[in-house]
Amino acid sequence: MEPVSSRNSADAQPSIDFQEAIRRRAEEIYIRNGKIPGRDMENWAQAESEVRAEMALGQARRAIIIKINGVEYVGEYRPESSDGYLPGEFEAGAPIPVRFENDKMFVTRPDGRELETTVVKKIG
Repeated sequence: MEPVSSRNSADAQPSIDFQEAIRRRAEEIYIRNGKIPGRDMENWAQAESEVRAEMALGQARRAIIIKINGVEYVGEYRPESSDGYLPGEFEAGAPIPVRFENDKMFVTRPDGRELETTVVKKIG
């Protein structure tokens, strides 16, 4: 099992962080929709719309993508109940323990604590 990426979809700092949030969301949309080429502008526009809407509501969606045997699992989590998890704790491609219970995915962090997520998408 390897982490593909972590998502922090709406950052507080303007400009660079906003653009990065859109880039990350556009990548997530690309992956979620089956990696169909030629839709960069559509994905970017959708991502920008979603990120702006979340920022206007004061909401931030957080997700991590884990790849297991060629299948990518998108797990969303709530920052306030993530026990201090910060995106970037996992090194891309590094093996990590993961367990599933119904729609929950539990990812063991480097310090041994678990990050509880809800699987919102399975790709592959």
